[in-house]
Amino acid sequence: MLFHVTQVHTPATCPLGEGGSNSLFDASVEDVRLVGRYGANSEHTMFYLVETDDWQSLHRFLLPGFKRATCTITPVSEEAVQH
Repeated sequence: MLFHVTQVHTPATCPLGEGGSNSLFDASVEDVRLVGRYGANSEHTMFYLVETDDWQSLHRFLLPGFKRATCTITPVSEEAVQH
């Protein structure tokens, strides 16, 4: 499944100078493929498109940012709704 993740941190918890935005996720987690990564840096917001079939792996992927940011995780698809 594909998931769109919106990760938001505050200026006080910004990782600038402490590993940067790459420190907010763990790209080495097995079973999670990072499809795209985008930042609205002045808004302290990151967007990820990830592919995984394992919810726990997705949590492990996001674990480095858990103390700095909140996440909204939305399943997404390119397929149209069948009616």
